[in-house]
Amino acid sequence: FFIFIAIININLGILNLLPIPILDGGHIVFLSIEAIRRRPLSEKIIMISQKIGLAFILTVMIFVLYNDIMRIITNKPLF
Repeated sequence: FFIFIAIININLGILNLLPIPILDGGHIVFLSIEAIRRRPLSEKIIMISQKIGLAFILTVMIFVLYNDIMRIITNKPLF
């Protein structure tokens, strides 16, 4: 049981480091860009990219939920 919890925790940590702006990996990308440019990014650019990242994550979540619901309705096996 604890191994399963550990695997889930590690997977969440890895997913959190994806370079999508709303996640921690996106913040690392922003900090890297600011370090290379040696000046901060504008708030407008950060806000727009975070909105795009949120829209992307929500789109993926809706797509996965739709597929799961359709699998239940059509009674198709997982594999």
